[in-house]
Amino acid sequence: MLVGCQQSPVVAGSATLAVFGALVLYFAEPSEYGKHRSSQASGGTCLPACVAWFLQELPSFAVPAAVLARQPASLFGEPETVLLGLFCAHYFHRTFIYSLLTRGRPYPAAIAFKGILFCIGNGFLQAYYLSYCAEYPEEWYTDMRFSLGIFLFLLGMGINIHSDYILRQLRKPGEITYRIPQGGLFTYVSGANFLGEIIEWMGFALATWSLPALAFAFFSLCFLGIRAFHHHRFYLKMFEDYPKSRKALIPFIF
Repeated sequence: MLVGCQQSPVVAGSATLAVFGALVLYFAEPSEYGKHRSSQASGGTCLPACVAWFLQELPSFAVPAAVLARQPASLFGEPETVLLGLFCAHYFHRTFIYSLLTRGRPYPAAIAFKGILFCIGNGFLQAYYLSYCAEYPEEWYTDMRFSLGIFLFLLGMGINIHSDYILRQLRKPGEITYRIPQGGLFTYVSGANFLGEIIEWMGFALATWSLPALAFAFFSLCFLGIRAFHHHRFYLKMFEDYPKSRKALIPFIF
């Protein structure tokens, strides 16, 4: 659905996201942050996890929110603004709630800077498309794609938030000890938080029925999927009693 705007930036941005996702799969080594940051790692500036996550996620909220605030009042309540509002809601939580509650290890500033650049680009791409390109029919609210997409988005967001809560309860503030997560979808997969976010962006892609959202969902699947695999491998190496029936990302399958 590319109408009413310059198509080339949207197509180029979407293609770039998809290429990034493919590259993540090709160079499938765990990024050096969190549990994958080795104790021998030296050099480079690190930030407190709460600061790094706040700065990294902020553009994905601020850029679309600024675009949304400039929309005419007559457009509020239209599918375009509702969908962009959902995007902002996810990143409001990631910026102002998740980042302030996280108990992660110090975060390399270089990785945070890359994340900031990505969030600026993706935030602008999604906001530009929904604000200046997308035109939905009046009956879009009753379309199965919208209904199912919103359901998946909210389901995935709920899984993501609940899984993050479980992970936070595994350690006290200041602790760096790792424990086996239990409960929720962690009963079945090591990357329950990642699975929730993947479901969320797949739902968003379905609800928007757009190329940029599809590209972002693909990127999320690649990036978070491989992250879940690395977490699963980490747990299996660290804990001899790690549940052997638990999969990395997809219950009973992978």
